[in-house]
Amino acid sequence: MRVPLGFAFAFLFIYFAAPTPLSIGIGGAIAICGLLIRAWSAGHIVKYEKLATTGPYSHSRNPLYLGSFIMAVGFTIATGVWWLALLAAGLFLGIYLPVMRVEEGDLKERFGADFDEFARNVPLFLPRLTKWKKIDAGFDFQLYLKHREYQAAIGVLVGLAALVAKMYFFWPV
Repeated sequence: MRVPLGFAFAFLFIYFAAPTPLSIGIGGAIAICGLLIRAWSAGHIVKYEKLATTGPYSHSRNPLYLGSFIMAVGFTIATGVWWLALLAAGLFLGIYLPVMRVEEGDLKERFGADFDEFARNVPLFLPRLTKWKKIDAGFDFQLYLKHREYQAAIGVLVGLAALVAKMYFFWPV
């Protein structure tokens, strides 16, 4: 449901957007920060095989969702329409928070005491400032490719291009 709803909300955001060069510049920069967090996260997770605790996972148990949230904040700012923030917040709280809770249960079942220790030391969403563990694995570009995280980069570029197009061709200033 997340992906189809994401596309539906993207369409609504573009439709109602009233972007300006400043809103796109600020929002785009924030969205790219979220994209970079997602990319960093994708290079540290081996889904279903081992508990991810390195890289961004030593700061937040859900850095992929944190990156998505920051991307949504950036796109919301880029639209130049304040009330779209309410829509974005509703989407996040209604979809991602329950998904995080379900995934927590799956991880606890799969990794037991290791997950319990991880959960005691690393926040669910908002990151801690210091790493949980000093041991860290490097970023694995092959994992980034395996998880097809480059699709998020394409999505950010297409979304920003759509806002620029709307600003210059469909929303006269």
